[in-house]
Amino acid sequence: MEPSTHEASQAANPEKAVFLNVPYDREFAPLFLAYICGISAFGMLPRATLELQGGTRRLDRIISLIESCEYSIHDLSWVDLDPMPPKTPRFNMPFELGLSVLHTSRNPKRHTWFLFESTSWRIQKSLSDLNGTDPYIHDGTVEGIFREMARAFTRARRQPSAQQMMYIYQKLGDNFPRILSEAATKDPFHSRAFRDIVIYTSAVAKSLF
Repeated sequence: MEPSTHEASQAANPEKAVFLNVPYDREFAPLFLAYICGISAFGMLPRATLELQGGTRRLDRIISLIESCEYSIHDLSWVDLDPMPPKTPRFNMPFELGLSVLHTSRNPKRHTWFLFESTSWRIQKSLSDLNGTDPYIHDGTVEGIFREMARAFTRARRQPSAQQMMYIYQKLGDNFPRILSEAATKDPFHSRAFRDIVIYTSAVAKSLF
């Protein structure tokens, strides 16, 4: 029997939600899934703009989503140009990082943001305004994501091991084709797929602790 939405809400504390700001690109999917598994392992709830539907202006909804989360992770490792014409860089990730930085500066006790990168020293060149901020360098690997998340969330009540995070990741891998099939999509960057992945990983994490 598959986990329900209620089980996921019980497995994670909604007050300890983590806004996940990453590139929605199929090549990034393994790292995206690693972030979800890691956040779930810490007993927190992954949130993303994939959840946003119609209604009010998108920017307002993004701001509200960030403000509803105690933490945010911003992965700025995807610096390639979008190959689809016209070739352009992607500004959504640094823009949403800026929204989180502003929110933290105004509400330092309500929000903490973390900057993740795959390459050492690159952020000093790509976003020099953040000089003095130490990014978490994950080397572009799933194992690196888990290692750096353990460094970032040292104050979390639950402290999963890298092995426990990998176990959740592997269990998700076993069920990933079914989740995508039920969502009628080919990648996890889809609202239904994201929801079901969060439900599944939160329930698996709960079974470990």
